[in-house]
Amino acid sequence: MPETALRVELLRYTPEPEETVAMAAKLCYSPSDIPALKERVKKRDQREFVRRLMKMGHLSPVEHASFTFGVEGISRACSHQLVRHRIASYSQQSQRYVSMQEGFGYVVPPSIKEDPECERFFHEFMRKAGEAYRFIVNRLNERGLKGEEANQDARFILPNACETKIVVTMNARELLHFFRQRCCLRAQWEIRALAEEMLKLVKAVAPTIFEKAGPACISGPCPEGEYTCGKIKEVRKRYKTEF
Repeated sequence: MPETALRVELLRYTPEPEETVAMAAKLCYSPSDIPALKERVKKRDQREFVRRLMKMGHLSPVEHASFTFGVEGISRACSHQLVRHRIASYSQQSQRYVSMQEGFGYVVPPSIKEDPECERFFHEFMRKAGEAYRFIVNRLNERGLKGEEANQDARFILPNACETKIVVTMNARELLHFFRQRCCLRAQWEIRALAEEMLKLVKAVAPTIFEKAGPACISGPCPEGEYTCGKIKEVRKRYKTEF
């Protein structure tokens, strides 16, 4: 199978996410019952209230809005970084139950694409990995191991470049943290590309919550210290014009 391309889709999200956040926040300070509070929130534009909430750093109400993404075309190397964000739910395509006998998609790093000889060697290695996988599965089948019994051992030959598919659910507060960490220029290029696509999608449906989302340096000093990329002006300009 050929190299794959990143694809991110926002599958589901909390209806009226900013109203939900506003209701949760106002409940903390209101003597009203839930129906009355709900009606009052619906009658007013909540953007300024949510903006003030974000500025205050009162983020617990933001946890009531959640977002579910379908992700394709990322490598196993990328998904290993993604699942380190623990306040989230993940459902990932299994290499035990999904056979790679017909081949597998894979991700080619840009640095390798820039060098024709490296790229040729890379593609050749992927082809040989696929051949080795099929050989091992067939031999295990001959020895009586079928289906997932063969797949679960043959998958040890598969490279980190192998494409995976995953469904991810995060609440808005965790997403803000995720963007702060993974939109940074010092983040690995693939997970940064994933984070930026996710940010574009959530900003379209919850623009006030994610108004200042992105790497830490777009709204404050760079937290990387001596490891800073040194491009804070360029980063701020890009996020102002592209996001």
